[in-house]
Amino acid sequence: MRVFIVHAHHEPKSFNGALTEAARDALLANGHEVRISDLYAMDFDPISDRRNFKGVGDADYLKQQAEESFATQEGGFADDIEAELEKLDWCDVLIFQFPLWWFGLPAILKGWVDRIFAMDRIYGGGYWFDEGYFKGKRAMLSLTTGGGPGPFSEGGITGDIHTHLNSINYGIFRFVGFDVLPPFIAWAPARIGEARRKDNIEQYVERVLAIPETEPIAYLPLSDYDPKTLRLKTDE
Repeated sequence: MRVFIVHAHHEPKSFNGALTEAARDALLANGHEVRISDLYAMDFDPISDRRNFKGVGDADYLKQQAEESFATQEGGFADDIEAELEKLDWCDVLIFQFPLWWFGLPAILKGWVDRIFAMDRIYGGGYWFDEGYFKGKRAMLSLTTGGGPGPFSEGGITGDIHTHLNSINYGIFRFVGFDVLPPFIAWAPARIGEARRKDNIEQYVERVLAIPETEPIAYLPLSDYDPKTLRLKTDE
């Protein structure tokens, strides 16, 4: 199994850092291959604009998707983007490791998606959802929260955590074809004791090593939608 971890936390000694380190060590010890993009350590630039490209399709007007299509055809992505694209092609499994900030991805990780998931290189031309570019590959979120599971439960004050994560699981991972695994959530690691943090790490290692056998989240297939309206087909 070839696992690509995109790690987004600015503090190497953080609990997110401990999770990534534990996953890497366990995977390598069990004969798997691992690559890590530590975005802060890489000083990854999250801003998506003309800096994404080596060439120019239209110098007068920047239409991002058009420039991505042009770069795909001409081989004109910037070196930092091409390096990440190569890791995505290489891997069998993609993991995002991050702290939940304002109910979503940290800006540096969202910027990574904005820049790397390029039109006609990663999606487009009918390649999406269960017919997406990464069909047959798996993806999983591993994240930490500031609060416990109570407020993030159904009926909780901050809303069901899975509703917040759907824009990532479905809107990013599934959109480009990944089989999406249930997320691993470490609840409020800053508010629990060392023993529970250790338990979290052990549970995460078990989850990572069990990725090949883990049942993906069930989503409706494209065939359930009308190809013209992109709405669910009605029974006739």
